[in-house]
Amino acid sequence: MYLVCGEALFDFFSSEEAIPQAAKVNYRAIAGGSPFNVAVGLRRLGVDAGLFAGLSEDFLGARLRQVLQDEGVRNDYLWTFSAPTTLAMVAVGADGSPHYSFRGEGCADRQLQREHLPTLGPEVRGLHVGSFSLVVQPIADTLLALVQREAGQRLISLDPNVRLNPQPDIHLWRQRIGELVAYADLIKVSDEDLSLLYPGQAVESVIGGWLQQRCQLVFLTRGGLGATVFSRAHGSWSVPARKVTIADTVGAGDTFQAALIAWLTEQGLDSIEGLQSLSREQIDAQLQFAVAAAALTCGKTGPDLPYRQQLR
Repeated sequence: MYLVCGEALFDFFSSEEAIPQAAKVNYRAIAGGSPFNVAVGLRRLGVDAGLFAGLSEDFLGARLRQVLQDEGVRNDYLWTFSAPTTLAMVAVGADGSPHYSFRGEGCADRQLQREHLPTLGPEVRGLHVGSFSLVVQPIADTLLALVQREAGQRLISLDPNVRLNPQPDIHLWRQRIGELVAYADLIKVSDEDLSLLYPGQAVESVIGGWLQQRCQLVFLTRGGLGATVFSRAHGSWSVPARKVTIADTVGAGDTFQAALIAWLTEQGLDSIEGLQSLSREQIDAQLQFAVAAAALTCGKTGPDLPYRQQLR
């Protein structure tokens, strides 16, 4: 079982449907949040998964809980708070890339504190952390404490997924990512993340520094240019993106992340030792699997992550 940790929210997408008055805007609400998506993505790819998150007792929080139940995500690690659900207003650009505006101050997904940390048994093979839960309080310090406690005992994966709207202080992002990298075994990062975190620095230099710590593999996603893997043992190489008619790219990075973990689980390599044992050919297969999965998400509107049978 893989435990994903972080925010759960609702994405509100503006609708193009005609409406009588220009002063009105139609929205379509979809359950989301990067960690939420990764947990759902893992289940759809056949991996047992749980979500360590705070949910609101309001109507939207109840809907998030219902979605998780319907998808088969374990509810053992969910907490309920009398605080509202975070909302993300999403505008999709001409190239399919999303632009977010968050309404999240004081919301339920930020309320997890150290007293809420779960005791993990041997069935939990790994932890995944990522996105703005890493830098908004009190959940940020809670997740750092969890990663510090569990590092070396089970696989730790990290996706910075930098979002400056909920936390605009890039120095804070840089500091916290720097702390977490020291405990991560696998890192997935986008070229956009790196340009925000380390402007002007060579990608190879930043990732090379990460690989000198615990980390064994870093996967760099580059949108339409494909993806690159950096392996401590086998060097780096790239693969092209799959050709697809893009609806939007919402959830593509989360799909890529879930697919990386799912591939390891399918192969029985979802452990620190398993990651260290990977051959170049196995890493390439893992990378190709993640690229193919992300392409399927890009062909659909919103974070509609693929099922395992769609990738056969």
